[in-house]
Amino acid sequence: MVALLKDRFTGVEIGQAEDAKTGLCAALEEEWDLVMADIGLPGRSGLEMIQDIKRQKAGLPILVVSGQSEKDYAMRAFKLGASGFVSKSSGSETILVAVQKLLEGGRYISPSLAEQLAGAVFGGRGPDAHENLSNRELEVLKFIAMGQTVKEISVALALSEKTIATYRSRIAEKMGLTSNVELTRYAMRHGLVE
Repeated sequence: MVALLKDRFTGVEIGQAEDAKTGLCAALEEEWDLVMADIGLPGRSGLEMIQDIKRQKAGLPILVVSGQSEKDYAMRAFKLGASGFVSKSSGSETILVAVQKLLEGGRYISPSLAEQLAGAVFGGRGPDAHENLSNRELEVLKFIAMGQTVKEISVALALSEKTIATYRSRIAEKMGLTSNVELTRYAMRHGLVE
């Protein structure tokens, strides 16, 4: 991707980060025209990183380039301040078009996401149950669906077991699903886990 960006945007300076913490520091300490972020970064959630960047540099455009489901994450990213969302499977030309659009001060929404939005507006389809979850609740739901215990989730997210149990209760209440089996089936049916 770096070579592709350098070919299209001559003279461009590109920085890379291996995890969310390093990416956040680089985004805040340097003067960039654009940040490209992945939601699935090691460390903390890429969504949290977007939120942190926008708190301190509100005008900095952020393009999310992610392997995560556009259907489930694009709107979350936009609500936190992202200017565009591109699936990694979209292909390099789509990513380049999105980068160009953001550098020109615009936003990038894929045709499939635009169609989803139009369907929701004109078709009257309500949101799926998981769309009402907070980012952290969605993260916990995914861990539950992967068969992780409360203790394992607490270690992975660096939160107390009590906090994870509270998230678990909120998830069950918001979604109307009580057992881990129901939550797992839901997550699999909606492509939240593989």
